[in-house]
Amino acid sequence: MEEKPALVTRRKKGPQVTRDRAPSSINRDMAMLRAALNTVLAPGAPDTEAAWQEALKAIRNADRQRTLYLDRDQRRALLEKIDAEAEPFVRALCLLPLRPGAVAGLTAGNFDKRTSELTIGKDKSGKPRRILVPAGAAKFFAAQAKGKLAHAPLLARANGKPWDKETWKRPIAEAVVAAKLPTGTTAYTLRHSTITDLVNGGLPLLAVAQISDTSAEMIERHYGHLSRHAAAEALAGLAL
Repeated sequence: MEEKPALVTRRKKGPQVTRDRAPSSINRDMAMLRAALNTVLAPGAPDTEAAWQEALKAIRNADRQRTLYLDRDQRRALLEKIDAEAEPFVRALCLLPLRPGAVAGLTAGNFDKRTSELTIGKDKSGKPRRILVPAGAAKFFAAQAKGKLAHAPLLARANGKPWDKETWKRPIAEAVVAAKLPTGTTAYTLRHSTITDLVNGGLPLLAVAQISDTSAEMIERHYGHLSRHAAAEALAGLAL
């Protein structure tokens, strides 16, 4: 798995561009293999015939710190250049520090207009959670949910289907070029940018971790160096 190159482009036609597999990717692959092996056999003792069953150890410090940050002006520029179909999806990423996949998995029934609460069910941890969204974001989500059945995608494509990695990647890439944003800007950059704003805004790291569905340790590792100043409306301040 370590020697298998990672695909940079996924075109069905033409040459395929590859790169060396990153340590973080190896860790993800290893976790799946380890889980599969553990469903069949318990870990074996080292230096025995069952030594191959010993748990695979993850590569330490493989997750690289995400440093690409878009300020509010850059995010506004992105929204101005993004295709109209993808604009609501990208705006949601600018409003809340959620993973793109979690935003794509939202349904109209996940937003409670009465309480301004959003339920995120499909995310990395696999455990549903509810967050209270600020007034600006609540108004946006209410407009997106209006007239839709509870199970319908909250942020749907023109054909009514939910977004996925293969469909949001191209419009974002085109908008990045049009807005003259840094090379390497992706949907995930928006999550990093909103988390950065929350930490800089003074929101406790534990609260940021709970909203973004990650560990406080991870937030401290990647964002603990940021300056902190008082901001009672840190989350509301994400509105563009």
